[in-house]
Amino acid sequence: MPASLAALLPGYACNTFDYATRAPAGDGLPTYREWIEVFRNSIPTFRSHALTDTTVPDDKRQAAAERFAADFHAALDALLANPTQPAPGYPASQPLNCFNLCKLREDVLHAAGFTDIFAEVKAAESARALALLPGVCAELDSHGGLAEQFGLALRGVFAGNIFDLGAAASAELHAAGGISFAATRDKLLPRPWAVDDYDQVLALVAAAERRAGASSSVSHPASSAAPAPAFTPLAHGPLLWRKAALFVDNAGPDVVLGMMPLARLLVKMGAEVLLMANRGATINDITAAELAPMLVAAAAAEPAGPLGWAVGTGRLRVVSSGSDMPVIDLSQLSEEAVAATADCDLIVLEGMGRAIETNLNCQMRCDSLKLGMIKHPEVAALLGGRLYDCVCRYHPGAEASAGAAALAAAAAVAVPVAAEAV
Repeated sequence: MPASLAALLPGYACNTFDYATRAPAGDGLPTYREWIEVFRNSIPTFRSHALTDTTVPDDKRQAAAERFAADFHAALDALLANPTQPAPGYPASQPLNCFNLCKLREDVLHAAGFTDIFAEVKAAESARALALLPGVCAELDSHGGLAEQFGLALRGVFAGNIFDLGAAASAELHAAGGISFAATRDKLLPRPWAVDDYDQVLALVAAAERRAGASSSVSHPASSAAPAPAFTPLAHGPLLWRKAALFVDNAGPDVVLGMMPLARLLVKMGAEVLLMANRGATINDITAAELAPMLVAAAAAEPAGPLGWAVGTGRLRVVSSGSDMPVIDLSQLSEEAVAATADCDLIVLEGMGRAIETNLNCQMRCDSLKLGMIKHPEVAALLGGRLYDCVCRYHPGAEASAGAAALAAAAAVAVPVAAEAV
């Protein structure tokens, strides 16, 4: 039975944008018609990957791919013609919103006989990214201040999130050969971003670091002359958040070079970390079954480091969210996910689907972060941003906030220090 994340507040609704009621207003902002075309524009990418799905017999694959394309076109045409009625045969396609249109596309794909059309590209991109992970982690460790490391890790999350084959713009980039993780991270659009709480997040980390005086205990600068020392967990407990649930998005550089280093950094800060991944396949999103062995491989690459220690002790592990969608409704999780996250004091949602098109404005009982890159012009228009703009939204917890507590404690410590200086 689907269940709700314990951190949700009453009145939770997952969809960020209202597709159904917005009428043309001459302001250039998208209506339901433009959103339907967004999904139509994904058909060529889905069709081409369906043709590579070897789980469908060779003699049936072409016809199945054409059936998907024709049936999804027809369903979208029906919604255009009558936006208040479900597409014939798909009662869950109403009301018109991002969640239901994603579900419609998945339903049509499954009806044509496909279950994981991006499996091949997910595996290839993930293997390539795993080879780069030690270098990314070493670079993070070489930055002395924890807030500086956190900032670089967040930028890595945005850079990794460009690997998204569900959006036409980023799918075209990948088809053209893609761009490197390091180049993307170094050339993110200039701030301010479309939603920009970046400074606020780093201020929380810096406050916790000042309060604990813990910079030297969580930073292990590496040099070419000597290997990094073995990881030692913080003796005095968590620096900021005690337990974090990270709802991850895509395979490849997104989860490996973006979210794994962020998880690793949270481990260094003393947190227990859950990587929440889909139960079922959708687009190029990572599944829990795919992510678990990847995490083991990442840990094996640094057995004496934070990943090796955390995976070995169970402080970093994979949990199935119960979802099989590229967006997420946090009131429809698996019982396993709800139980595992019940005592979290930080929820991180990552990716355009989970953190922007759904859940962007959702405050929770505990602290929450929404991180992602904008890959639809329509989303950029509604947020007053740019294509490939970043979203970094921080909501302090409505009932308890580790971040607010860190700021208050750091301020209290700073007062007598300032008085002595006078």
